[in-house]
Amino acid sequence: MQSNSAFFMAFKFILLVLTQVLLLNHVDFLGYINPYLYILFIITFPFSGNKSLLIFLSFLLGLTIDVFGDSGGVHAAACVVIAYLRPFILKYSFGVSYEYNVIRINNVDFGQRLIYVTSMIFIHHIVLFSMEIFNINHIMLILKSTLFSGIFSTILILSSISIFSKKSK
Repeated sequence: MQSNSAFFMAFKFILLVLTQVLLLNHVDFLGYINPYLYILFIITFPFSGNKSLLIFLSFLLGLTIDVFGDSGGVHAAACVVIAYLRPFILKYSFGVSYEYNVIRINNVDFGQRLIYVTSMIFIHHIVLFSMEIFNINHIMLILKSTLFSGIFSTILILSSISIFSKKSK
C-alpha cells in the first residue's frame, strides 16, 4: 500500500470506530436491532491488499469495539472470521473478475455488490450473536437478531458505499 492509501485506511479505521462507539452502539431499536457500520472497513479493504494485514487489522478493529463496548471479544472473533472468509466470498460474488483484480466495489453492478455485502454482514452477525448469546435454546433470538440487525446494517453500509465512493468509470 502507498503511504497515501495507508493514511486514508487509518483515517477510515478511526472514523468508523468512533462512529460505532459514540453513536451507533447507543441505537437499540426494539431490543435486538443494532447497526454495525464498523465492518465497512473490512468490506472495503483493497481487494489486492495483503490478506494477513487484513486479518490483523480486522482483529484490531473488533478488539477496539470490544474494549469500548465491554463485550468480551465477540466482535474481534466475528471480524476475524469474515476477514478470513473474504477471499471466498469475493470469488463467489464477483467470479473471474476478482481473480484478475479488475473489480472495484463502486464500479460493479448493484446485484453483485448486494450479494457481497449481505454475505459479509450476515456471516459477521451470525458469528457475533451466536457467541454473544451462546445458548442453543435461544436460537430464535440469535436468528431474529441476525436477520433484523443484518438488514439494518446492510442498508446502512450500502448507503455509505454509494454516498462516499468515487464514481470512476
